[in-house]
Amino acid sequence: MKTLSILGSTGSIGVSTLDVVRQFPNLFKVSALAGGRNISLLLEQIKMFRPCLVAVLDHDLASQVERSLNGASPKPELVYGPKGYERAATCDEAELLVSAMVGAAGLLPTIAGIKAGKRLALANKETLVVAGEIVMKLAAQNAVEILPVDSEHSAIFQALQGNSRKALKRILLTASGGPFLHKDRAELGSVKPLAALRHPNWSMGRKITIDSATLMNKGLELIEAHWLFSVPSDRIDVHIHPESIVHSMVEYIDGSVIAQLGIPDMRIPIAFALGYPERLPVKNPQLDLFRLQKLTFLQPDTERFPCLRLAIEACRRGSTMPAVLNAANEVAVQAFLDERIGFMQIPEMIEIVMKDHSPAEDLTLEAVLAADSWARFQADQAIKELSSS
Repeated sequence: MKTLSILGSTGSIGVSTLDVVRQFPNLFKVSALAGGRNISLLLEQIKMFRPCLVAVLDHDLASQVERSLNGASPKPELVYGPKGYERAATCDEAELLVSAMVGAAGLLPTIAGIKAGKRLALANKETLVVAGEIVMKLAAQNAVEILPVDSEHSAIFQALQGNSRKALKRILLTASGGPFLHKDRAELGSVKPLAALRHPNWSMGRKITIDSATLMNKGLELIEAHWLFSVPSDRIDVHIHPESIVHSMVEYIDGSVIAQLGIPDMRIPIAFALGYPERLPVKNPQLDLFRLQKLTFLQPDTERFPCLRLAIEACRRGSTMPAVLNAANEVAVQAFLDERIGFMQIPEMIEIVMKDHSPAEDLTLEAVLAADSWARFQADQAIKELSSS
């Protein structure tokens, strides 16, 4: 039986992970859960999975959970804040860490888990976007295996199995194109958050759904793939694939292209990461290619969706530039959700911040964290100036 610690248990990936665990009670046990502000859901998870440790965002939420669990037996240890999340990531009883927190907040607890030698199922792409070089070195030093959970990176991981990396020509990273694939720039300028949150294929959290709409999510995934698979960014091509059936492809030097297909359901790549190297009989509808009939592939338009261009630029420049890209994007996306800026102003704010940044010459974790903090302040200032003009 594998024991798990799940960071971000109340988010979309965390909920899907626990659904897989629920399907295979003889294979998995949850030792630690780390949630955010959705305390009602977290309490349900505690009751069902009985972890020995639970982490929440702050002291007030910890007190709320404590009151709700009064008299419960067994009662988990409650921790909170950044140190609490690191406790959850390094829980002695857990052998596999599922890193599924949203955004750069997942970086430090994931690093703590790596230093503790936990096998890592990685759904928090920002960990590698913000500090890919540092994280991959730490994983190698601590003999930590990283199993990708994102459907695209899981597909690439599977397509690479049994083949020499020397034979790899390029990675073909697929993207749904989001809800606005066929809208022109004028239409995109008037997009509202409610429309942007209606993804045509996937059910995801609010932040990642907006990233999908701007194609920033694919840019972040390109950076993640660059580090996960040690492939230069110019050998990673993005293909828009509206059906979201081909989750990504790998091309080899002999012209062979190997793809991984499946219905758009995150429980499939999650189950693959949890069960690896075995496959689990997850309860999902069967892929019906006869009913589907066609698979479409289009080139991405970086004029209409400049976030992808900005992410590729950040990847090529390296050092602390991806951390700046990610931080500015997180601030801009929240401002859009709060209706303080427009949809097309998300990339504008990111580009302003990137232009003012000089990447660190000495890449350290301290430099990455400083760049992240600087970029958030700069993005917030740029948004305030825009609002006041």
